[in-house]
Amino acid sequence: MGGRARGRGGRQIATPRPSGCQTLDRVGRLIPPDRVVVVGLESHERYLACEFGEPGGPHVLKQPESRGTAAAVLFASQWIAARDPRATVVFFPSDHFIREEGVFMAQVSDAARFVKRQPKWIVLLGVQPGEPETEYGWIEPGERVAWTGQSLLYRVRQFLEKPSREVAQTLFVQGGLWNTLIFVAEVGALLSTGRECVPSLSERIGRLSAFWGSEHERWAVRQAYALAPTANFSRAILEVSAQPLAVLKMPGLTWCDLGSPDRVLKTLAECRIEVPALGGGAHLGQGGRTRWHP
Repeated sequence: MGGRARGRGGRQIATPRPSGCQTLDRVGRLIPPDRVVVVGLESHERYLACEFGEPGGPHVLKQPESRGTAAAVLFASQWIAARDPRATVVFFPSDHFIREEGVFMAQVSDAARFVKRQPKWIVLLGVQPGEPETEYGWIEPGERVAWTGQSLLYRVRQFLEKPSREVAQTLFVQGGLWNTLIFVAEVGALLSTGRECVPSLSERIGRLSAFWGSEHERWAVRQAYALAPTANFSRAILEVSAQPLAVLKMPGLTWCDLGSPDRVLKTLAECRIEVPALGGGAHLGQGGRTRWHP
């Protein structure tokens, strides 16, 4: 679990529970708290302590500064590999809304079982789209790879980030999937593909293995990040890696990336979820617009 527990720009999301806590609750259906790692920034330390600092909660890794999602993934992977070098890991962005949580976590479990059998594969979770959305990333599935007993997996043919309206419409009609950026992999495969695709970043993060648990750990993390290059995990690693990539086609779930306030309001309106933060007379009208009745 890592990245953004708030809307972009640090704005608090107006949902009954913070999105990071909702993600932790969802993950807890399958994974115990002592097997969960949260990646955040030192500048958000008070927020991270408030949201995830309860006894028995997840382990929190703090980055001195943001070096992109590739650094966050490799940072967590190095920490996990030092404790369990054959671990199967699942990465969850912390700002997603998923209504059918039980169905969703069953799909995650399916993907994890496949990776256990085929540890060289990285499996992404794709959602059947409800519309030709241009603000999401898309995955174009290729040939069928496996049937898990509940889910179909396809080889990833290509990624398309925020396509034009025409391209999105074509993907929608031809079976493209929304890219949730949730993925499952064997930790060794992630570190291997990191060394292949972002060698400089991987080398700096890899130095931390000598310092985990020592009094110099925090200093070492700051040194590793000080001159580390910035890289996006999807563009710098997934889109160019020789590692085999599959996408698991999830059923029609109510899924949304809560990365912008407008998308939050639209999702709340579509799901008819009350918004206490707006006050007693407020509710969301069609399209996510706020309406007020005295």
